Amino acid sequence: MKAQGPLRGIRVLEFTGMGPAPFCAMLLSDMGAEVLRVDRKGGMDCDTFCVESRGRRSVALDLKKPEGCEAALRLISRADVLLEGFRPGVMERLGLGPEIALAVNPALIYGRMTGWGQSGPLAQSAGHDINYIALAGALHAIGTAERPAIPLNLVGDFGGGALYLAMGVLAALLHVRAGGGGQVVDCAMVDGVASLLGMIYGHLARAHTSPLSEDSAVNSGTWQDKRASNVIDGGAHFYNTYECADGRQIAIASIEPAFYAELIRLLELPASLFDEQMDRDSWPALQAHLTELFLSRTRQDWCELLEGTDVCFAPVLSLEEAPMHPHNLFRETFIERDGFIQPAPAPRFSETPGAIQGPPPRCGADNREALGDWGFSDVEIAVLETCQAL
Repeated sequence: MKAQGPLRGIRVLEFTGMGPAPFCAMLLSDMGAEVLRVDRKGGMDCDTFCVESRGRRSVALDLKKPEGCEAALRLISRADVLLEGFRPGVMERLGLGPEIALAVNPALIYGRMTGWGQSGPLAQSAGHDINYIALAGALHAIGTAERPAIPLNLVGDFGGGALYLAMGVLAALLHVRAGGGGQVVDCAMVDGVASLLGMIYGHLARAHTSPLSEDSAVNSGTWQDKRASNVIDGGAHFYNTYECADGRQIAIASIEPAFYAELIRLLELPASLFDEQMDRDSWPALQAHLTELFLSRTRQDWCELLEGTDVCFAPVLSLEEAPMHPHNLFRETFIERDGFIQPAPAPRFSETPGAIQGPPPRCGADNREALGDWGFSDVEIAVLETCQAL
């Protein structure tokens, strides 16, 4: 298919990796960028269900051979963006580090994705999502009073990692389009997660300088540095999840006074008990009251009463249920592609809508076609094959 989306015409060279770097490449591809993935020769194939690898082509190079490294540099010279997610120093040892890459392509955006960052005491240490969000303070703040909860790998890998890398790459591209030079984007998940916590750190600072105020909902004057004791971390009765009679769950988020009043009205709650919304001392008892109430009816019963109101309500849907919800169906938030349901490209553009550009590629499946499109002659491709660099 012909590429479509606001990034059509942008060439991205992705060096194969795991987690957030491929997800970032998927985001750019969904917005129309041409993404070419450099796989390790003899590497494993992605199957059809590797959603984060959709929408690009693959060439397989042996980067340990001089001919393979030279071919990679040729590709770098024609790219707008390079994405890599190795430990610091790996690309340099391959002869493909930023200094060499920017020498052959001064306008290149060199995107580097790591957990700890390119420098620092932990830069060379192994890690995974929960390690990075733990160091930034996020993991401590999420969960029950007894223990932290693991929020999949949404907060570190994809929120603090891939999305920040995509934003950094696009900002650097704007700089180039304005006449500036290329540059390195050092995206560390610890940095991104810390940035995501900006509002929370602001509330925590307020706790040390301001007395408790009952005039504001979210900004109630303090943030207690312990789980399940604040408005938006499960401490409040009006911002929580509750089990229903059928064992399913619902989510209530009636923070603002008007929405809280609507919750009281629709649930016919006793005003004498629920009128002091921000009295933290009363939250456990009120949460127990709502727990008992919501257990009295099924999730569907509560949906019929509360969904679409200003209570700020939603059913807690499973991964299989979510694509079938009427709202998601109407907006085509999920689409069927390659025989299964997967998330549609996001966000949406009125004039240049994005699209899934294709399925995940097999390792090296596009060697000849992709290299030809990126400026290699048939003779040059044949030489790479002969010396087994391709």
